[in-house]
Amino acid sequence: MLDERGSAIEQGLTPAARKVLDAASTLFYARGIHAIGVDTIAEAAGVTKKTLYDRFGSKDHLVAAYLGAREQRWRAFLASELADVPAPGAPLAVFDASACWAATYAPRGCSFVNARAELPDPAHPAFAVIDDAKRVMLALFIRLVGPLGAADPTELGTALFLLHEGALVSAGLGTTADAWGHARRAAAQLINASDVADT
Repeated sequence: MLDERGSAIEQGLTPAARKVLDAASTLFYARGIHAIGVDTIAEAAGVTKKTLYDRFGSKDHLVAAYLGAREQRWRAFLASELADVPAPGAPLAVFDASACWAATYAPRGCSFVNARAELPDPAHPAFAVIDDAKRVMLALFIRLVGPLGAADPTELGTALFLLHEGALVSAGLGTTADAWGHARRAAAQLINASDVADT
């Protein structure tokens, strides 16, 4: 189970810090970062504000830890989902994995997209975590399309990444029924068109 694997960030925490991060993660995702203060987090975690500050330094660093832990859990989940997928099917399997993750762990959409909307300042410690998470996904798609023999893997991988991001946002907003299914089918069409163009 995902919860049993946890993340490197979570595994290095003291019990009190783990309570703080667990409470903050639930509250930040469900209600938004700006809507939640340290008093609310400390109360939900059953610790004092001093403990929160002692463990994380500031709310901003707690936000970064929340996103960093979520990213590590997503990467572990995705790696597990892709482990036995043959290389040609891996790009589309990312869409399947994301649909499963969204349904189980992200009913309110992408935590990074949601956080980025609230944190426009590049100096915020969470900004780099968000930026890295998206760059990793872009690089992943470019790498996964390599074995497909596309004339321009960067172009194809970027197109798949953009479809993936669009599905993340649309699914989170609930504006498109079966956003992941639509995105996966569009991705398959792009891949097939690329294969045809290269033959």
